[in-house]
Amino acid sequence: MPESIFNLKIFKGIDKNTIEEIVLSAPEKTFKAWELIFIQNTDSNWEAYIIKEWKLKVSINKKEVAILNSGDIVWEIALLNEEKRTATVEAITDTQVIILTLDMLIQMISNDNNTINNTIIERIEQNLENE
Repeated sequence: MPESIFNLKIFKGIDKNTIEEIVLSAPEKTFKAWELIFIQNTDSNWEAYIIKEWKLKVSINKKEVAILNSGDIVWEIALLNEEKRTATVEAITDTQVIILTLDMLIQMISNDNNTINNTIIERIEQNLENE
């Protein structure tokens, strides 16, 4: 597991052992090279992906804006709202990801003694109320 996973903002305030437990119990998925993962302006699937191995390309309006590597997270905002995708993401190589869901994020918040960013908690509560 890349060490950079422990420094992701989504895990701020959570001890390393808890993060490790969450990541090790999360499902994984492999995307083939050049496979589209998300397409700009489509609906959220309420999942975020932590890149375990290799790379993803992020494009907005068909213009490359970022390359994400092992240990980066993509689409954590999908865990917090129902907005359309703001970019297209595709695998550059065969890429293995760890899947985080809204339920997993809620579990992290409820089972941990540390505080995760209050804004994230408020956004989750607002979105759950709006369902």
